[in-house]
Amino acid sequence: MKILTILIILAITVVIAVAVEIYRELHHFCVTDYTIRQAKLSGLSGEAVIVFLSDLHCRTYGKNNEKLVRAVTEAKPDLILIGGDMLVGKKHADCTAALEFVKKLPPVAPVCYALGNHEGRMKENPEIYGYAYERFKAEAMRAGVVFLENKSVTAECRGIPIRVSGLELPDHTYKKFRKAAVTPATVEESLVQEPAVTGDPYTILLAHNPVYMDAYLGWGADLVLSGHLHGGLVRVPGLGGIVTPQGFFFPRYSGEITREGEQTVIVSRGLGTHTLNIRLFNMPELIVIRLKKPL
Repeated sequence: MKILTILIILAITVVIAVAVEIYRELHHFCVTDYTIRQAKLSGLSGEAVIVFLSDLHCRTYGKNNEKLVRAVTEAKPDLILIGGDMLVGKKHADCTAALEFVKKLPPVAPVCYALGNHEGRMKENPEIYGYAYERFKAEAMRAGVVFLENKSVTAECRGIPIRVSGLELPDHTYKKFRKAAVTPATVEESLVQEPAVTGDPYTILLAHNPVYMDAYLGWGADLVLSGHLHGGLVRVPGLGGIVTPQGFFFPRYSGEITREGEQTVIVSRGLGTHTLNIRLFNMPELIVIRLKKPL
């Protein structure tokens, strides 16, 4: 009986500790700092800093997201990249929190915004969601945000050309319990062909869903930035995230940096949640990427 009592007390203690940790992770975020050194960055003058944001889902950190704005500002970025799902794609959803946050970013640094599945379905189904996405986009653009809906932009950053492409895959590629046929050719055909760029720019691909990472790498991106998986909800040390929104277990890329030869993959654990409001050992994150010339 004494052993049973001890086990019950231990079990209750574990449950309470887990509940407290889940609460903590749902109300705080961290700053994750990554450094990339690559041959194509040898022409850099100093260090290029990129802030990467993904999967906010209208979450707020402090009044008017002041904590998040402060963290972005303190990173002193040369470029801010958004990987999608800042909104929640639900009928009559309120986009105000995400919009007001995004509008505060262009005074800090140039902002490029690629769509996630939530923005995508709102955009493609106005009969269900009304024109909330169009209004969100119009106001964000007036504030200076550049939307990359299967488009690319190229600009000089710290002495080298950097090309940022935003991939927008159709809704069926996000269906549960299935994986669509997405290939490097799919990526090439989806992106609007822009005028040729002189030189050999460092190429960044914003591609929301990391399930199709082989296609992104095959397309030839130097750096792929994804999100969507919310870190796999629960993360296990040594194994990574547990499950994807599509119902696949232990995804290869779920919330980390991975080197694939001369290419780099960074998947954000995201900043919010929606349907399953849970995180465990999976702190929401703002990512700071430091591009540096090779040693």
